[in-house]
Amino acid sequence: MNVVLAFDLLGIGPSRRDPLAHTRARQDWFDDEVLSEDEGYDRLYSAGVRWEAPVVVWATQALHDRLNLWRTCCWLRDRGIPRRDVLIIDLPPTPRGPGARPRAEPFECSDSLCHQSDEALHAHLTAARPWPQERYDQAVTLWEQYLSPDPRRFARRCLRGVQGFPELGSLGSFLSRFFPRLSAERSLCLSRYDEILLRALSTEWQTPGKVYVGEVLQQFWEFFSCSGDAAMAARLAAWAKHGTSPAVERAAIAGMEDLPMQSHVYRITARGMELRAGFARLADAPRLAVGGAEAYAPEAPWVLLDDERLVRRGG
Repeated sequence: MNVVLAFDLLGIGPSRRDPLAHTRARQDWFDDEVLSEDEGYDRLYSAGVRWEAPVVVWATQALHDRLNLWRTCCWLRDRGIPRRDVLIIDLPPTPRGPGARPRAEPFECSDSLCHQSDEALHAHLTAARPWPQERYDQAVTLWEQYLSPDPRRFARRCLRGVQGFPELGSLGSFLSRFFPRLSAERSLCLSRYDEILLRALSTEWQTPGKVYVGEVLQQFWEFFSCSGDAAMAARLAAWAKHGTSPAVERAAIAGMEDLPMQSHVYRITARGMELRAGFARLADAPRLAVGGAEAYAPEAPWVLLDDERLVRRGG
């Protein structure tokens, strides 16, 4: 048995069509001080993988599993594995236990293969079948559209939906939170992600670990746990390095270099407090890659309207 772990939090950060470019972009996106060498589970593009038919693909309903499922279909096609030899086990949602709190978000990120019983997994494996050609093709198309530098078409598909892919609505809700917003009065506001993150900072020094478990982020725990603590730490580092008058100040902690979430401390500056209320230029914030697109890029000014549509500012 040849098990390949194909998983990454692809809803935030860069993704590329070419495997080598994708791997480099993901590695470069994380600050060296944020991501440790043994972190990450993605082995899909590993040169040591021996692809033999049939290939069994397991996927839960977790948001990132959906993106990784589309990406896997695309890669197996590139490797010349016929669709009929790809058995996809699309696991149903794990039932929530009695007394579980209702989800505050439309997306789910905590579902796991580990939540299934051995009996259920064997039953799913026995019943595994290839996807119909149309559905398989659509998964590949969705992955390729997600990689476009222009995110509008993919965003429209998320809003309108695609038959057989109910995850698109919740995925669109998640992705929209990384783009700056344009109010009805045409003023720019930070993305929901950055707004919450800067609100979680104070004038007191905090490590990323403390920010992550702090009171503000706990109110949005499902969202921030879905985007990941390493991504949050990388975003803090990007804010601290951006511009001549950064919105965030940081300082290194001696002797903590091997603990990414504890190696630096951060605090908000006067400039950061101003940006929380609004800003004038996209360049006032550091760029943030989302799939194949970039948020806050002046040359590609994608903004989110009040009606959740993603548009080009001024277009």
